Amino acid sequence: MSKEAANHHRKASEHHEQAAKHHQAAASAHDSGQHEKAAHHAQSAQGHQQHATDHAAEAAKSHVKEHGAKS
Repeated sequence: MSKEAANHHRKASEHHEQAAKHHQAAASAHDSGQHEKAAHHAQSAQGHQQHATDHAAEAAKSHVKEHGAKS
């Protein structure tokens, strides 16, 4: 695997981990009645999920660039 693809996979993984932490924080804040804080964490989680998706797409592009498309 190319270093570029591996780097994108790592970044996607890191963003998924951050998203999970924000989802957990949102749940805790919601449980304690801190709805504004919960909304903030939920939005942060969504941002990390989008970044993870973007990095996964870039990793796939790197694979195709290095190995060509499979039919």
